[in-house]
Amino acid sequence: MTQEREEHAVRVAFVGLGNIGLPMARCLVAAGHDLTVLDRDPARAALVEGAAAAGAPEELAGSDVVCLAVPDDAAVEGVLVASGLLDALPDGAAVLVHSTVLPPTVERLAERARDRGVAVHDAPVSGGAARAAEGDLTLMVGGEPGERARRVLDALGTTVACGPVGAGAAVKLANQLSMLAALGALHEGLALARHHGATTATVLEVLRTSTGASWSAEHWGFFDDLAAAYDEAGVEVRYRPWSKDLWDVVATAREARVPVPIAAVLAQVMPALVEDHARRAREED
Repeated sequence: MTQEREEHAVRVAFVGLGNIGLPMARCLVAAGHDLTVLDRDPARAALVEGAAAAGAPEELAGSDVVCLAVPDDAAVEGVLVASGLLDALPDGAAVLVHSTVLPPTVERLAERARDRGVAVHDAPVSGGAARAAEGDLTLMVGGEPGERARRVLDALGTTVACGPVGAGAAVKLANQLSMLAALGALHEGLALARHHGATTATVLEVLRTSTGASWSAEHWGFFDDLAAAYDEAGVEVRYRPWSKDLWDVVATAREARVPVPIAAVLAQVMPALVEDHARRAREED
């Protein structure tokens, strides 16, 4: 590592080496940061060449920045609170929660850490594994990260300042709802078109230059591949975005007393819709 890279290196701990977390961790090594990784499966640490491996959250207490890409709110709190890590971090340390979580969860953690001089930020991501590998994610950040946290975020993609702590998590849920609503409508529209003799390819071609265009249509097949990757990794359906994230939207809206009838319906129907389509796609290959 050159002297300039050493001067800009940050001691980073990265927890969660899944579909998105693994390429994110690799980007941090490539950026020259001093990285230690932790995953429920200890063997996955070897997939991040150049990083040290930790066996438990307590071993990360000397980190400048802790990044979390774990499945849900319970896992975030388990790593930070149940282990004692949040209380053991040094003054001036920062925690970046890349997981999709409820806004009140990160707000509560930030309040707890504030008295100790530790900053907690929601920094959920969007873009998928391919963009994560390129360091080209979109990061929705709540609060105002300090210099070391910004260096870490810069290595992962483009940061969007969303507002106070909790706002980034809320914006991520808004993104997920918009994306999955379009996906649900696309499934129904394709079924209707096929019934009347139009092919899926024809519908997708029309959408590319029409008002019904969407990311979900442009990347048709993305969710089939993602479901297959989750199957291979042993991720339960309830932790997949088309299930967990929609229920997070409903839970957040209920606390905020904001009506979300579309999200409520989608939370009921999307898991089966996406999983059944992915299964059929695999059978047809």
